Amino acid sequence: MAARSIWTGSISFGLVSVPVRMFSATESKELRFHFVERHDLAPVGYDKVRKDTGEHVDPEDIVRAFEIEQGRFVPLEPDDLDRLEVELTHGIDICDFVRLEEIDPVFFRQAYYLLPQAGGEKPYRLLELALEQTGRVGIAKVVIRNKQHLACLRTFEGVLVLETMYYADEVRRPEALDGDLSRRDVKVRKAEVDMATALVENLSAPFDPRKYTDTYRAELMDLIEQKAKGVRLPEAEEHEAEVIDLMQALRESVERTQQRTKRKRPARPKATKGS
Repeated sequence: MAARSIWTGSISFGLVSVPVRMFSATESKELRFHFVERHDLAPVGYDKVRKDTGEHVDPEDIVRAFEIEQGRFVPLEPDDLDRLEVELTHGIDICDFVRLEEIDPVFFRQAYYLLPQAGGEKPYRLLELALEQTGRVGIAKVVIRNKQHLACLRTFEGVLVLETMYYADEVRRPEALDGDLSRRDVKVRKAEVDMATALVENLSAPFDPRKYTDTYRAELMDLIEQKAKGVRLPEAEEHEAEVIDLMQALRESVERTQQRTKRKRPARPKATKGS
């Protein structure tokens, strides 16, 4: 089934406007579970009730509200949201053009494909080529589902992609974590660094997303199918963690990866006469 557009609007940079349609670029393959009653597996539903009395509340009597302080709420009606800057709701407003390598991946959230609307093919293509030739990406603001997002506009396999991003104040700094940040003071020997570097080099390869699959999901689906057939599952085995010397583990890992690299390396062609 062809994906349907979830948003229409336009990309704006300078005085140029590019009408586009937005499509989700990814889809979750996560297995979804239902809650059921144990004795007869009847599905369990949820009812919206008042937290203070437990009484049922009809959907038409439910409104959104923001808690400005404990126990004090400010209700928001749909008309209140419509008073905000309407022009932002259907526009991708480019603020700056930057290099993609300047953006740390921690800022990225969700990717969307952008395709041109009828009549917008030429400015769409011009923007795509301009981004490719300059090696830049656009940093923009866009409103999706009543939330203004920071976003990165870039090219991907011949189309434009809009990737929503976290704002700077939404990304936690390492200093705010509840943990020991004195790791930089840990002393390591040069031999250990060289061995770790060699291991990284031996395991390096071009990125191919088709190479990686969700083995946990496959095993979970197999477990579900086995249970559906009434197969008795084996008891889970417990494994004690082995204490391994760091240097020994590095050395053995490097040796194993070197052997694997040699097996993958193609043989050199034999030299011909006169070469």
